[in-house]
Amino acid sequence: MNNAKIVGIGHHVPERIVTNDELSTMMDTNNEWIIERTGIEQRRFIDPSKDTLANMAAKASKIAAERANIKISDIDFIIFATITPDYFFPGSGVLVQRELGLEGIGALDIRNACSGFIYALSIGEQYIKTGTYKNILVIGGEIQSTALDLTTRGRNTAVIFGDGVGAAILQPSTDDKGILSTHLHADGRFAEELYVKDPGSSRPNEERQPEQILDTSTYKVHMNGSAVFKHAIVRFSEVINEALDKNNLSKEDINLLIPHQANLRISQFLQKKLELPDEKIYNNIMRYGNTTAGSIPIAMSEAWQEGKVKENDLVCLAAFGSGFTWASALIKW
Repeated sequence: MNNAKIVGIGHHVPERIVTNDELSTMMDTNNEWIIERTGIEQRRFIDPSKDTLANMAAKASKIAAERANIKISDIDFIIFATITPDYFFPGSGVLVQRELGLEGIGALDIRNACSGFIYALSIGEQYIKTGTYKNILVIGGEIQSTALDLTTRGRNTAVIFGDGVGAAILQPSTDDKGILSTHLHADGRFAEELYVKDPGSSRPNEERQPEQILDTSTYKVHMNGSAVFKHAIVRFSEVINEALDKNNLSKEDINLLIPHQANLRISQFLQKKLELPDEKIYNNIMRYGNTTAGSIPIAMSEAWQEGKVKENDLVCLAAFGSGFTWASALIKW
C-alpha cells in the first residue's frame, strides 16, 4: 500500500486582531497576566457579518489545492475536524463542500477537539492506503470567539481561544515519503474536565430546547486548567515517543515538532523534556491563541511558508485536548 502524503497545505484566519490590551478593557486582566500564563499576545476573532467556518475553510482549502497543483474539482473526499460547526447539524463538511462546488462527494465530520486534525489525518491516511480516494481534503478549524464569556467571570478561558482554519491535501505517495504512522488515544474518564455541556441531548425536553435561556453558563467552555496541564505534559511526551518507537527513530531524528497550540508553557515544557533546540519546535500561539482543531494545520502551513518544513524533513505532529484525547503523526515530508 502507498503512504498518504501531504502535497499542499494552506490556512485562513479572520482579519480582526484582538490584543491582550483590548481584552483588558472587557475584563479584569492585563497583557502581562495573559502572557505569563499562556504565552498569547493576540488572537483573531471573526466578523459575524461576513465570516463563517465554511467560507474560511473554503479559502484555506483553495490555497492548499493551489499549492498541491490540483484543481478543486479533483478533490474526491472531505474530512472536516471541528467542534464549532456553523450549525448544530449538519456538520460543516457539507457546507464547505457547497462552498467549493463539489456536489456529490462524501463529507465526514470529526469532533475530537484539539486532537481533531490528527484524527482526521489518520482517517484520510487509511482511505488513501486502501485506494478508496486519491485527493482528500483534510480540514481543521474553529470559531470560538462567539461563544466566549468576555467578562471577568470567563477570563480563564476567554483569553486563550481564537478563530482560524487550516487545510491539507492528501494524495498517495509514489516514494517513501508521507505519513509514516499515526497514533490515537482517548480517556473519557476526564470528559468533564474540558467541555461545553450544552446544547446536549441527554436532557429533558424543556432543558434541551428551552423557550428562553436565562443562564448560559452551561453553553460556555468549562476547563479545569490544572488537570488539563498535568495530563497534557504526560500524554504529549508519551504519544511522541510512541511514534518514534514505532518507526525505530529517536528524538534527534526530528527536524520539526509541531505541537497543538494549547499553551506556550506546555510547549516549552515539552521542548525541554525532549531536549529540542528552538529551531526544532514551531509555536505560533502568541499570534493566534488556541484555535483547537485549527492549530496544527495553521502552524504547519505557516512553518511551510517560512521554509521551516523542507523536502525529506521528519515532521512530528502532536496534540492533546478535550475528551481527553491525544494523538501524534510522524511524517516524512
